[in-house]
Amino acid sequence: WADRDGRIRLLREDVGRHNALDKLTGALHRGGIERGDGFAVVTSRASYEMVMKAASAGIAVLAAISAPTALAIALADSTGLTLIGFARPGGCAVYTHAGRYAGRPGGEP
Repeated sequence: WADRDGRIRLLREDVGRHNALDKLTGALHRGGIERGDGFAVVTSRASYEMVMKAASAGIAVLAAISAPTALAIALADSTGLTLIGFARPGGCAVYTHAGRYAGRPGGEP
């Protein structure tokens, strides 16, 4: 979990990407952390299932280091989630609801 300035505040990992996101959403809930105060970062593709988990947990922004699937983009659009792909120091691609993205110099989310 990264704050609005991009600093990592919570880190959860697992062999399975879905389990890692589940652990993160649990930690957010237990810590009483507002989902609008930051964004989730995953070191995998953003699949349909990952977008569904994020949206169900009230996460407004999901950033992945790889490309999202077409179904993930469609679901993110319909649920109002901002979906970012290819999130790297040199830039990123915002696929849905770009108005929530306040890009910084260099394109970092």
